[in-house]
Amino acid sequence: MQIKFLKSIVEHLINKQAILIVDLLAGKKDVNEFLIAKKLGLTINQARNILYKLSDYGLVSFIRKKDKRRGWYIYFWTLNVYQSLSLLEKKMKEELNQARGQLKSRKEERYYLCKICSIEVTEEAALLNDFTCPECEEVYELSNNQEIIDSLNKTISRLEKEIQLINIEIETEEEKIGKKKAKNIKAAEDEKKAKRKKNRKRNIILKKKFTKKKADKKSFKRTIKKNIFKKSVRKKVSGFLNRLKKKKRRI
Repeated sequence: MQIKFLKSIVEHLINKQAILIVDLLAGKKDVNEFLIAKKLGLTINQARNILYKLSDYGLVSFIRKKDKRRGWYIYFWTLNVYQSLSLLEKKMKEELNQARGQLKSRKEERYYLCKICSIEVTEEAALLNDFTCPECEEVYELSNNQEIIDSLNKTISRLEKEIQLINIEIETEEEKIGKKKAKNIKAAEDEKKAKRKKNRKRNIILKKKFTKKKADKKSFKRTIKKNIFKKSVRKKVSGFLNRLKKKKRRI
């Protein structure tokens, strides 16, 4: 059913030839434009023209990659299902409102028809021309509004049913988009958590290194102080002993 709706909007906006693109892109992602052109039996420029038109309506999106061997860019296309269905819903609602307006007009007003020219006019226009066709001078006949009313009722009923089905498809796509967004958000949060965890571990290691370095520095300072103290004591003791020796010699 979804494919039918997608083909309907593509045909409505572009042409029947473009319908085949839906079959090529539906359920796929990043389809090579050269493959699309080959499947459609078109040149690459003809295929691109159709794809660009669809892109203008937001029905397809693309990414491009540079061919390292040839040096030019190749486009890869993806069908935007949600946008396509939303646009189709909008078009059908416009048609529905138009049909309802025509139905109201047919119920409240009278129309006249020239059977020779097959031209239908409002009662006001018929009155201005004295109920005579200005083209062939044939007398107007009152149109049978009931047939048109029945046809409009069928059209309105069909459009209402199709809009309901499209809404179901749109809701399904919205759920998919919501799940995808939730998945991306969760992935982003998990990535942030992993980064924070990694940063915490790194900070702990750096802190330990810094603490150890600081402790080693303090220990080094204490050792230096002890050594300086020992040297000063040895010098003092040595000086005292030398002085004693000198005194003994004098005696």
